[in-house]
Amino acid sequence: MAVYTELPQSLTEVDVIIVGGGTAACIIASRLSDADAELTVLVIESGPDNLNDPAVVHPLLFLSHLLPTSKRTIFYQGTAEAQLGGRKLVVPSGGSLGGGSSINLMMYSRAQRSDWNDWGPGWSAEEMIPYLKKLETYHGPNSGSTHGLEGPTLISGGTYRAHRSENDFIQAANKVGYPEIEDLQDLDSNNGVQRALRFIGPDGKRQDTAHRYLHPRLQDGKHPNLMVLVESQVLRILFQGTKASGIEYQPNPAFQSSGTKKRIAAKKMVIVSAGALGTPLVLEKSGVGDPEVLKRASVPVVAEVPGVGKEYQDHHLLAYPYHTSLDADETVDALTGGRLDIPELIATNASILGWNAQDVGAKIRPTDAEVDALGPDFKATWDRDFKNNINKPLVSMALISGFPGDPTGLPVGQYISLSTFSVYPYSRGHIHINSTNPSDAVDFQTGFFLSPIDVTKHVWAYKTQREIMRRMATYRGELAVGHPPFPPESDAVCNKTDGPLTNVQNIKYTVEDDAIIRTWLIDNVSTTWHSLGTCKMAPLAQSGVVDSNLNVYGVQGLKIADMSIPPGNIAANTANTAFAIGERAADIFIDELRLGKSP
Repeated sequence: MAVYTELPQSLTEVDVIIVGGGTAACIIASRLSDADAELTVLVIESGPDNLNDPAVVHPLLFLSHLLPTSKRTIFYQGTAEAQLGGRKLVVPSGGSLGGGSSINLMMYSRAQRSDWNDWGPGWSAEEMIPYLKKLETYHGPNSGSTHGLEGPTLISGGTYRAHRSENDFIQAANKVGYPEIEDLQDLDSNNGVQRALRFIGPDGKRQDTAHRYLHPRLQDGKHPNLMVLVESQVLRILFQGTKASGIEYQPNPAFQSSGTKKRIAAKKMVIVSAGALGTPLVLEKSGVGDPEVLKRASVPVVAEVPGVGKEYQDHHLLAYPYHTSLDADETVDALTGGRLDIPELIATNASILGWNAQDVGAKIRPTDAEVDALGPDFKATWDRDFKNNINKPLVSMALISGFPGDPTGLPVGQYISLSTFSVYPYSRGHIHINSTNPSDAVDFQTGFFLSPIDVTKHVWAYKTQREIMRRMATYRGELAVGHPPFPPESDAVCNKTDGPLTNVQNIKYTVEDDAIIRTWLIDNVSTTWHSLGTCKMAPLAQSGVVDSNLNVYGVQGLKIADMSIPPGNIAANTANTAFAIGERAADIFIDELRLGKSP
């Protein structure tokens, strides 16, 4: 079937409606349509189609999705947060078919075994490995027991790498105590670095779920039961009593100039898959949530589920830039500086188009001595949650071949950066509606750094990443604009050099230096685009919103399947986990609907 911007007037009901067309949604819709040719499935996406869009299919162009003018990204504006000095953070989220998988940085990064095991029965690592394998065809080292060889999503190194900085970083990390690990994504390896693999095929094309799952079925003539409506906002879920019976929607004014509210019925199931930021808003507008929130927004209560929109989590990100001796073809600075001819690259199918500028990843832990140096509060937390679980890293890192932001005002040159984000944050935020009007501002607080322990993690991360970078042969000093403003007399002051450092000794930080780092962190911490946990899978009494079969508490026929459901955080970028949720959820729904089974 076609991708619609307006449904045929004759279509008034389907069997299954999927609210949202993101990463997990495309997988679920595709698997359901495969399972039963008679089952009608409708996906409703607020953003545009992404079919063969150059900015989507060519990995190098992912930076365009960071621009505030992007039509494929939803930018959730937070309110002022006291613990961040009154800053209002903005968190981007996928806003087209394929969701985050269409706009993200494409890093192939998988949760640890202990992460999945914390999710409980039905979602343990051993139970999820079949789904992790099902989703992928893996073109990497160690294609053993946890990697798949026959799935729709191609995992590879792409068509381009900056080998000099990649090798340089790996040797420098080894000097600091972090060895190269062949497969850091096998669920068990930890405390080392790996040459990055990505959601990029060997042909250099992005592997988003719309292109790998949904579009092939829409075009093969064998899935007339599968329908997609784009550029349309779901306003609320409709209920008959407490049973989900359909949805109310309207054209998205960001794409269509006019239109009226319409309804379509769901005979069997409504699945909400609008992401960790979008899903709780849909539920609350439909009367499912905390009664106090619903009352403030003048929404009648259908089901009291107090956990909706609570316990928002993200990975707290800082990225640190450095001067380098790299050449112009070894970073993306020429691209961000407007010095590359993109149409020419596309016309010639240049290999650099298959690059995401991140060639090395890391998952690392501190030594016992470093833990002790971080103070008694941190040590107590470490001893309780990390010390005896060596499967859990404290921080994840990725080497970025370029300056990690707007380069306006920077001298033309080649930069390199190290992104650091702390996993398993203790801080929590929330997202709630203020009204039922989709254009009204929402009540969104990231909660970043509410826990002092999360700040301490990044003090260690800053010092550690800097020691790695200082041991790279291509290092030529810190780019001061992206580092704490240490005074000239400090051993930690930022410097620029004409060549690599020799006989490198660790920087000695004073108490005053540590205070400067902490202030810098608070003033600069940002999102990693890894939103999760706002409709978590847990008992209702523990602020849960769905059970292990993804049923929303207090109602019938309503499911959730996206990154809002994780009951705990993961030591990874979130894309792979969203893919796996989609595959697992599809099997749950197929089984419940008894598709392909006799009555």
